[in-house]
Amino acid sequence: MQIPPAYLRHIEPIVAKAKGFLENGEALTPIAFVGSFSNNTVIPVILDSSNDQTKDRSATMIAAAAAQAEADYVFTVIEAWALPKKYLNRVEEIYEKYGSLANFPHRLDVASFTLETRHGTWMAQCTILPKPPSKKRRTILPPQFVRGDGAQGRFANLLPAKDDGARGSTLQ
Repeated sequence: MQIPPAYLRHIEPIVAKAKGFLENGEALTPIAFVGSFSNNTVIPVILDSSNDQTKDRSATMIAAAAAQAEADYVFTVIEAWALPKKYLNRVEEIYEKYGSLANFPHRLDVASFTLETRHGTWMAQCTILPKPPSKKRRTILPPQFVRGDGAQGRFANLLPAKDDGARGSTLQ
């Protein structure tokens, strides 16, 4: 299932802003946008991913903002590292040898986007590419969102339950 166009109208401006930061030579600040489709409210929440305790605190802040705003969605933007496809079957070996993707010489810089709604979760990961002739400026291609339901972890299922018990968005 493709991401509904109604969702894209809300998140495409954020993706464009992230691309603009990269093209101006800046890094992406890890951030979550907690929003409501019905009243166009958006609350930005800066994410601190420096250790497990600060990650837990960031997730708690997102959930609190989502409850306060009666949010329909959480959209996260994070700059991260990923493995090229040819190395995916060697993940354990790479972690054993290098300890982290940060130390792996063939890692990819990526922009990671996740949209959680009441009707599902969509994710995209875009390789960050150099933008010649600059050595500082970078860019991304338009993200291709795929359905990613079943996501687990501290940054998943952050929306408050509605009266009917559903988690996520009312817009589809």
